[in-house]
Amino acid sequence: MAWVVFDRAVRLAERLGLEAPLDRWKGVRDEIHAQVCERGYDPERRTFTQYYGSKSLDASTLNIPLVGFLPATDERVTGTIDAIARDLGRDGFVSRYSTADTDDGLSGDEGQFLACSFWLVSALAMNGRVDEARTLFERLVGLANDLGLLAEEYDVARQRQVGNFPQAFSHLTLIFAARAISAAEAETAAR
Repeated sequence: MAWVVFDRAVRLAERLGLEAPLDRWKGVRDEIHAQVCERGYDPERRTFTQYYGSKSLDASTLNIPLVGFLPATDERVTGTIDAIARDLGRDGFVSRYSTADTDDGLSGDEGQFLACSFWLVSALAMNGRVDEARTLFERLVGLANDLGLLAEEYDVARQRQVGNFPQAFSHLTLIFAARAISAAEAETAAR
């Protein structure tokens, strides 16, 4: 996300013609990009990791194509999508990270985060896997209560929503996922 800050600052300054230290900002942005690609990627597992030197996964890396850090069809992005779906997925839902691998200071397991699951939908759609994205999207939307509201998490074992309710972040990522599917379908239709 540090890369995003510098990238967006550069874009805004250029678009609005603002006086800014653009060369310095671009240099920092490019340095962060190179460092994340070099030190935050595990070439053996073909995935971005939770932190430099780690083997652990973090669902936040699904944001890499969503923010434009790398193209969604980049093989490193595809590998990350697959690793997260496989290793952090639980019956199709996505955990933020493995509580077995990451000591977050909380005891026990937690539910799967709906926002992370919607990030997976967006990443799949942008990766060209629209059918997979739509299937997961429809399953996630089907969890909403009678008012169309979603919680923060979904407990797969108990098959119920848990955590903060309603959770705005779940709804926001739902909207982004719907847009990603729609954009991918429009791109396919245009070809």
